[in-house]
Formats: sequence, C-alpha cells, structure tokens
Amino acid sequence: MSNSYRPAFHFTPPANWMNDPNGMVWHNGVYHLFYQHHPHSMVWGPMHWGHAISRDLIHWQHLPIALYPDEHGMIFSGSAVVDWKNTAGFGEETLVAIFTYNKNHIETQNLAYSLDHGKTWKKYAGNPVIGYRDDLKDCRDPKVFWYEDHWVMVLAAGKHILFYVSPDLKHWDQSGVFDCERDTGDGIYETPDLFQLPVDGSYPRWVLTVGVAKGAYAGGSGTQYFIGNFDGRTFKPENPPETSLWMDHGADYYAPQSWNNEPNGRRLMLGWMSNWQYATLTPATSWRGAFSIIREISLKRNGDEVYLSQQPIPEMRTLRGKHTRWLEKIIEPNTNLLADIRGTSLEIIADFKLFYNARRFGVRVRVGKQEQTTICYETEPRTLSVDRTRSGRVDFHDAFAGIHSASLLPLNDVIRLHIFVDVSSVEVFANDGLLTFTDCIFPAEESQGLELFVEGGDILLLSLDLFQLKPA
Repeated sequence: MSNSYRPAFHFTPPANWMNDPNGMVWHNGVYHLFYQHHPHSMVWGPMHWGHAISRDLIHWQHLPIALYPDEHGMIFSGSAVVDWKNTAGFGEETLVAIFTYNKNHIETQNLAYSLDHGKTWKKYAGNPVIGYRDDLKDCRDPKVFWYEDHWVMVLAAGKHILFYVSPDLKHWDQSGVFDCERDTGDGIYETPDLFQLPVDGSYPRWVLTVGVAKGAYAGGSGTQYFIGNFDGRTFKPENPPETSLWMDHGADYYAPQSWNNEPNGRRLMLGWMSNWQYATLTPATSWRGAFSIIREISLKRNGDEVYLSQQPIPEMRTLRGKHTRWLEKIIEPNTNLLADIRGTSLEIIADFKLFYNARRFGVRVRVGKQEQTTICYETEPRTLSVDRTRSGRVDFHDAFAGIHSASLLPLNDVIRLHIFVDVSSVEVFANDGLLTFTDCIFPAEESQGLELFVEGGDILLLSLDLFQLKPA
C-alpha cells in the first residue's frame, strides 16, 4: 500500500510491516492493542510487539514497541491479561503478556509483565512457562483468560488446539485437546480465541475461533469458528463435523482476537485485513498492513441453528459526517440514484425489498473509468458477492482478483447491506451481521464514484442512508 492507500478510519502501523493483532486487553480506562510488527522492513521478518492505546476504540495513540526479539527468538503472537489477584506474584493489577518465542522453528510459551500500566515491559526470568514440545509442530499463539478459579490457555499446535490450566500463569498443565483435522482447510491452525456468549432463548455457548493458514473459504488464509461447550478444561463442539463455519467470506480477515476485560461486557474483536497468499506483495511504499473495523460479536438463533453475528461497534457512528437519506424508491435498470455522490470513506445502509422481479441488484463503490468494486445480491441462487476483479491494482498476485460469494437468505423478503468503504478496503455486514465480507482493494485515487444498480427487473429500496465518514 502506498501512502495514498492509507485508510481514513482503519488502524495501520506508523511505518513498515504489521500483521496479527496481539495482547488485546482493557485496563484502567485504556484499551491496549499490540500487534505483530517488523519496524525495519516492509515485509515480514523478526517479529516485535508494536503497541497502541485508545480510550474510545476509534482514535489510537502509537506507543513505543513493547516487546523486542532477543537471544531466545522472535516475539510471536499471544495475549495479555490483568492479574487482579496477583496470582503470578508480580504485583496486584499487573499487566501480563503471554507470547510465543520462535527461534529456528523452536517455539515456547513465555511471560512478560508491566508494572506501569503497559508503558514498559520486563520478560519473566523463569521463561519459558511451557517448553518446546518435540512431539508437536507449530505450537504458538497462546490466548489466556481467567475461568472461575484458574487461568486457561488456548494454544494452536498444527491442526490441534491444546488447552492448559494454571493457578498462577507460571505453572501449566495440559487439560484437553480439540482435534480440528476433521474440518476444512489444508493449512495449520493459528491464533485461537475462546469466549462465552449468551444465546436468545437457550443456554450460553462457547465460541472457538481459529486462523486457517491455507485453504480457507475464499482461498489462502481465513478464520473458522466452532460453537460448543467448555468446562474450564477442554472444548467440545456442537456443530457437526461436516459443517464448516467461517467468520468472514471475503479474502482479508485473518487472525482475529478479542479484548480481555472489556468494561461493558461486550465481546469485541478485530482481525488483520490481509491474506498470506499475497500479504507481502500488496502495493506499498512506507507501511503495509491494516486491521478491520472493530466488531461486536454475538450469538443468534435462526430456527434450530445458532450462528455468529458480527456488527460494527456503535462507536463508529462518531465518525459520521454529511448524511443523505432516501426512502421507498422503485429502482429501475439503467438508473443510478447515487450518481451525484462521491467518496473514499463512506458508510452505506440499504434495505432492499424482494418484491419485484429483479435478478441482480446492489452497490458499486470506488467507481472510475476502468475500475469498480461490486457488492451484488442475486435473487437466484440467493447469494451475496463482492467482486474485486476490476477494483484497481490487482496484478501483484494471481489470487487477488476474484469474486467472493456466499449464500444469504432474505429476512422477511428484505436484504440489508451495511457497507463500509475506506481508501483501501470494503467491509460488508449483511442482514444484521449474519454474513460478512472483508476485502482489500487498491483503486486509483480519482475512482470515487458510486452506483446503485438493478438488473432483470425493478427493486423496491425501502431505505438508504449514506454517511460521509470523517478520518479517525
């Protein structure tokens, strides 16, 4: 991404390379966000933990690098907790980071702690707290949280998810294993997360999310999830083995993590907006890598099924600027209600009623002479897609240009599209977060047009709200 592609409201590093979010925790009025960072190069290399903080989840302050690689290896992904009860003996309310050291593919799990609210960090002298396992490869990315009376660690290991328990963050015993080999994806599993959510009308469920490094839904890397139960020691899924559940159906949502200790009891998550197929090749001059919009995660029922719903956090509304609204309009082919609107940072909320005989309809964004990104619903076979084959720069990797699609049934004959357009990305939340697409795009700066289109008949537009978004 060149400077002209730097987003207006998505998080990016000050300079150079960024990938997975790490160590996300709230403490003392501040949201902490750490991330995989190579401060000296535009491509992946010796990993550090970059660091930023926010009080409102919209405006972020960059801080000095928190964790540096050393003689024990690179600093790979992990998590952070507040040790309220001083179980580790570092001090009450100490911030503790749990991370993976990687040295020549030897991986161990380790601690660092901060006694000054995250400003400076010291690595624990007794590292590693979980040593190298020669019986398993790719043991990394510990997610740690407090469960009733003990700490739980969720750890990726090849195509397995391991569970450990500890009274003090220093001494760990393996308590279970979840074997993911029965599911899709031909790459290893990474960056797990585990959390409990309520479900309307029935008992709460636990959600396990895993990064699939290769062979995901839209190709390359992606994020799978499982719904089930956790007893404090191990996870058992409810969804049948033949069912694959994906958090996002675009190509650019990987390694998502949620905040520990969120003060309002919300489950807030964000992911890296890229794909390991082409991450090191995207157009760039001074920085590379961005994070998605922060999403509030919930579980909803749809008949007998329980599914994950994702919605942009309400704090995003603070960025809304000029507002234009249309109500109850019949949209005909070869017309464009949005012909006079232009922009690179937009929020669009549109409700379409499947009342007439339209075959395809939707919105085209970042439209220029030879460019457009198309969000399209097809009434038969009832699919939603994001087409970035003509979205701008697509020539840097064979896998980038493509159409990403998924099944989407109407709700009461209505399709709702909630779209965020930024300088170099499109995020779509359909039918109140039932389906999401996250795709990077690299259009020319002058490609700022919008089109509302319908083909094969008319469509009833119940409402359309369009906001110009202010930079964060």
